[in-house]
Amino acid sequence: MAGAGGQIGVCYGTVADNLPSPQEVLSLYKRNGIQMVRLFAPTPQILEALRGTGILVSLGTLNEDLASLSSSQDAANSWVATNIVPYKDDVKFGWVTAGNEVIPGPLSQYVPGAMTNLHNALSNIGLDQIKVTTVVPAFVLGTSYPPSAGAFSPEVVEVMTQVSALVKRYGAPLMINVYPYFAYAENPEYVSLEYALFTSTTPVVVDGDLKYYNLFDAMVDSFNAALEKIGMSDVNIAVSESGWPSAGNEPYTSVDNAKAYNTNLVKHASKGGTPRRPDHHYDTFLFSIFNENLKQPAGVEQNFGLYYPNMNPVYPLF
Repeated sequence: MAGAGGQIGVCYGTVADNLPSPQEVLSLYKRNGIQMVRLFAPTPQILEALRGTGILVSLGTLNEDLASLSSSQDAANSWVATNIVPYKDDVKFGWVTAGNEVIPGPLSQYVPGAMTNLHNALSNIGLDQIKVTTVVPAFVLGTSYPPSAGAFSPEVVEVMTQVSALVKRYGAPLMINVYPYFAYAENPEYVSLEYALFTSTTPVVVDGDLKYYNLFDAMVDSFNAALEKIGMSDVNIAVSESGWPSAGNEPYTSVDNAKAYNTNLVKHASKGGTPRRPDHHYDTFLFSIFNENLKQPAGVEQNFGLYYPNMNPVYPLF
């Protein structure tokens, strides 16, 4: 799955009671040439199964651990000692993400401190090649249309400025979750299916000199514009989640739409950048490897998988 653009990974969610063993799952990654895996929390069985695979890992902390990781360097040292050190010689860690989609919200205050302490913990034992970042949702943007108008919501400007300064210092990307599906399903009279699925053959949005043929690029460039507005134009972005559900909200969800979106996303991300940052390569994680039957609410959330739990593909992709 290597190309001139970013690398392609797949999130490995586990909110289900019927999934194959980690060894079987990671064999599936290897067979399909999937280069990266995103884990939402440390799971010893999965980390053990990753040994020797060469798959690049993004490892998340639990949101409920952010307060202690922020307030205590010892807590961060212990987290690294437990979840990184035992595997470091055999598992290829790329990133540690301090929290998932907690900005905005009451836990956002702990993100900069947790990032700092985790970075210190890694650096102090010579593992600063593992980059520390966090994952933010699209709704940290108060304004995102047109893309050049992208700006962070007033209530998150301070924390996003702190987070951006940290990822810049650490040489990490800011990780963002990008879901054209939700924009389309919520506003189908305003967002065309072609714009959402990368299939428009003419520009849908013209923003100054920039032409947007797909909503994914527009959403990513809204973040780029927002970063520029806080003086962080040299912060790079990686896409920590993107995908399309195959069922649960017809007619917007379908196997055909999910296949088209993810197929075109892989092609697009593998080729290059966005209109605002044409030379940047966006590492991108698809969400998710399996349909997860315990995700709530039932419906769409349980149908983002590329595979059924029996490891049959929902649709051919790789």
